[in-house]
Amino acid sequence: MLRGWLTYVAVAVLLTGTVAAAAAATPGGTPTSVSDRYQTHVFIRGAPIHGANGLAIDESGRLLVASVLGGELVALDPQTGQILDRLGHAVGVDGPDDVAVGPDGSIYWTDIIIGEVGKLAPDGTVTKQFVGQGMNPIAFTASGRLFVAQAFFGDGLYELDPDLQNPPRVVIPNSGAPPFVQQLNGFDFGPDGKLYSPQPFLGRIVRIDPESGAMTLLTQFPAGVTAGSVEFDSQGRLHASLVDGTIVRVDRITGMYSTVATIRDAVLDNMVFDARDRLFVSNSDDGAVYSVAQGGGVRTLSPGGLILPGGVALMEGASGQVSLLVADVWSMAEFDADSGRLIEVDRQSRVGGGIVEPWTVAPDGGNVIITSWMSNAVQIWDPAANEQVAIFTDFAVPLNALRFQGDLVVAELGTGSVSRKQGAGAKSPIATGLFVPTGLAATDDDLWVADWATGIVWQIVADGVVLPSKQFTTGGLAFPEGMAVDSDGSLLVLEAGADRLTRIDPATGGKTTLVTGLELGAVFSAGAPPAVPLSSVAVGRNGTLFVTGDVANVVYRLRALPSS
Repeated sequence: MLRGWLTYVAVAVLLTGTVAAAAAATPGGTPTSVSDRYQTHVFIRGAPIHGANGLAIDESGRLLVASVLGGELVALDPQTGQILDRLGHAVGVDGPDDVAVGPDGSIYWTDIIIGEVGKLAPDGTVTKQFVGQGMNPIAFTASGRLFVAQAFFGDGLYELDPDLQNPPRVVIPNSGAPPFVQQLNGFDFGPDGKLYSPQPFLGRIVRIDPESGAMTLLTQFPAGVTAGSVEFDSQGRLHASLVDGTIVRVDRITGMYSTVATIRDAVLDNMVFDARDRLFVSNSDDGAVYSVAQGGGVRTLSPGGLILPGGVALMEGASGQVSLLVADVWSMAEFDADSGRLIEVDRQSRVGGGIVEPWTVAPDGGNVIITSWMSNAVQIWDPAANEQVAIFTDFAVPLNALRFQGDLVVAELGTGSVSRKQGAGAKSPIATGLFVPTGLAATDDDLWVADWATGIVWQIVADGVVLPSKQFTTGGLAFPEGMAVDSDGSLLVLEAGADRLTRIDPATGGKTTLVTGLELGAVFSAGAPPAVPLSSVAVGRNGTLFVTGDVANVVYRLRALPSS
């Protein structure tokens, strides 16, 4: 998985401490009534898989797809792409980034977030071993020896006992030096018994002696070209997937390479050959899985789309057309708000720059405000020109942001505060003492913030004046995430812990349940806290609401029903 997970360490540590500390501070209370004012349906359906990472073929011939963001291994029919099974938290699978199958048919996976390697034996027994944070590539030798390596959180290479009982043997020690440019990624063993691996940050493929860890250079790619994984076919030919969508065949003697296939607009992560030398390739950005024929023909086996929809915003164009913008971890998708037709996807540049990893999005005139805790950035983005207007990196793990009275207002996890920035000036806190500030909502003169950990909504600004201390609005919410102000002045809050949308009267704090049964509250790994709250709500014309469901990979449209 070729993305920066380093900021997750700070987020996970902060959330672990703050959730426990906040538990005793959560006031009681439940919504007082249920409304039937809305007709709810799935407006946009995303990919069947929450981002596709490592791949393997199991003993039954099924294609196993590791999904970190989905916290599951997805078993596909390699011919039809039909989902045959999902192995998730219920069976002990947490946040798998890569997957391999052992000689006895056991399924192994690496959990990049909590640093464990897991084993699901044919009899259903699950065994886990902690090796070190950042466990990512995993592969067996022809004789059944098991090797794993770290990525993003480290750069060590280890041999493991396949029973996951004996201590790991260190082949290459972890340097402990971020950003770990020497790290390995999706690797495979060659017919010569050597380990072949890309080093994505260095733009090359290396050959490694699994006994000594001695490393030699095989292929150095031109600047801007990065390999995500390598794999050998049954004839001993080495292949590499490049993140620009190209698959190449590499001469393992000379290091020279030639193109086998190109998949347009794909961000390739991993690949695997089956017993018939059919090649399967994963797309980490949109969850697609492809089948590549020996002649280079490409077929989409499992379609891509939204993989973890978060922030949502509405923008009206010059012609009156309204666009629905959805933040989706690695990209931002623009849809027609009336039909749901996909208009455009703004992605990160393959050579750096471009859009940051968008987790929330808010309208800002003709631009949008994007927050990315992964890049520790708040970005002003022009979706029409597909270019950055401004970027600010002086916030401490920003979880949400919007424009208020001409200023940038940001919810910061790192400081437990809401900060305000005028232009390019220094930020200043306007609310402190928060645990996990998430949802922000504002009118022209009022500003509120939701605290995910305590379940409280606080008012920060009233009638244009910053309050001396934040003012309690309501509590007892179940992990509130996105917020918005409805046309009648009430607050709309998504409660991820209860899968519902709630209306709050800001004057009285009274709560009314509007919609239940939403699929919210994605958790990447069962052994770690949620990485960041995601689901959001936006208010459209005629009282229509748009809600992102991160668990279901959908955008819901809630249409107001006529009053009886």
